[in-house]
Amino acid sequence: MKLSIGADLGSTAIKVVIHSGETPLWRGCAPTVPRQEEVVNRLVAEGLAAVGAVGADCELAATGYGKRLCASARRSVDEISANALGLFRLSGGRAGVAVNIGGQDSKAIRLSPDGRVADFRMNDKCAAGTGRFFEQAARILDTPLEDFARLGAASRREIDINSTCVVFAESEIVSLLATGVAKEDIVRGLCASVARRAAGLMGAGFASGDAGAVYLDGGPALNACLVAALADELGAEVRVLPAPQYTVAHGAAFSLLQ
Repeated sequence: MKLSIGADLGSTAIKVVIHSGETPLWRGCAPTVPRQEEVVNRLVAEGLAAVGAVGADCELAATGYGKRLCASARRSVDEISANALGLFRLSGGRAGVAVNIGGQDSKAIRLSPDGRVADFRMNDKCAAGTGRFFEQAARILDTPLEDFARLGAASRREIDINSTCVVFAESEIVSLLATGVAKEDIVRGLCASVARRAAGLMGAGFASGDAGAVYLDGGPALNACLVAALADELGAEVRVLPAPQYTVAHGAAFSLLQ
């Protein structure tokens, strides 16, 4: 049995998936730290042991910011193409637009009918509107990121968070807390702020009605409050795959089958 392995060496986490042909068998992740190839190798070893395939014939494709650090990879894939391919295959060809909110950047990708990249927009100039933005907010609010969806759903009023810089946004959050604004309302405002940035990144027509289904990717896609806020901004349904933080790694694995 020949296995395909995809490794996404991202700015905040390293994700590894193992496939047998088109079928995903295992996935795992670890924080991004120095000596990233060692982290990849450890995750691969864990995955192969978990699926009972130690010593199996394997090929590895790497993507993400640290892809060049993975010397054992047979193929290096840019993350835009890997994101498009992974989303297209995992969605059964239904995906037309991907919005990926990563640790340090955000991307909007329009897919062609065959799953290739037709167009993309990227914001990597500022941490606002990225996963790092949510992490900083979680620290200030002393609240786990896993609780953001629940808190946002419990919000009773809209709070505008208008700062366009993550540093100023932190000050804005502190000020809101000091004036007695509930955490629930702040979280809802944060999600709305990130959603506005994502919609603005795409611009008019990028996710128009004939573009196909819109999917939110990346770890922040696990936040249902953010998904709802983006749907409101776009005026369209926003879908999320199971384990959306692994989509890019899956795309790397799928690239080995082409």
